[in-house]
Amino acid sequence: MAERTAAERVALARHPDRPGTAEFIPALFTDFFEQRGDRLGGDDRAILGGVALFHGRPVTVIGTRKGRTLEERITCRFGMPSPEGYRKVQRLLRQAEKFRRPVITFVDTAGAYPGKEAEEHGQGEAIASTLAMMSELTVPVVSVFTGEGGSGGALALGVGNRVLMLENAVYSVLSPEGFASILWKDASRAEEACEVMKLTAPDLLELGVADAIIPEPPGGAHADPGAVMRALDAALIQTLDSLRKTGPAALAAQRYRKFRGMGAGAVRKERT
Repeated sequence: MAERTAAERVALARHPDRPGTAEFIPALFTDFFEQRGDRLGGDDRAILGGVALFHGRPVTVIGTRKGRTLEERITCRFGMPSPEGYRKVQRLLRQAEKFRRPVITFVDTAGAYPGKEAEEHGQGEAIASTLAMMSELTVPVVSVFTGEGGSGGALALGVGNRVLMLENAVYSVLSPEGFASILWKDASRAEEACEVMKLTAPDLLELGVADAIIPEPPGGAHADPGAVMRALDAALIQTLDSLRKTGPAALAAQRYRKFRGMGAGAVRKERT
């Protein structure tokens, strides 16, 4: 695994050419059938999801989408989901539970969309409801962090039995710039904040937040997307095979214990 500073990993996680959900789905799955709309009031292009086959087995695939062209990025709000997006996620989760399909999520977002309209439409409630629903699923859930994992916007798709992270992906309560602005009143100290926040994949593996790290080429995932796809494909096969051996009630219980126990090890270390 390449030795990089936390700030360097954040820069790679944000690289505009980094593969996203729209690239991972056709590379890893077949027969993908996209489902749009939340069945309540709208569709959010920042969330891409549907039903697919993974090595011949049906799965539900959901991910955040940033877009490639400027027009796509604006339409997707640069990967920041709205309440309609999280309610679309809930619709797909209900289907997965009903038809006993494993759920695979791909996370790459700076956070939920913070606009006035999103707040008026119930952004906080939509995220909380998604968290609750994902926590209670009795099918296997694998969450893959491919780039940025920002705040509750990312956590809403991250409640997995297994959490996989690409080598240069990051996951934190807020952006380093936001952290520096709040803690030190100085956004220019973002690079320093990257080190303090322990947001890199190696940090999170040590803390028990992540369960495995997917290696990337020396230049980052965008330097050789094919290599990343092959490594992730192998990891998903192994992970799903192990989870299929666990019963429905045990899957939900394991997920509960995993997230309730996060940070406990770090607290014990500080006290000793």
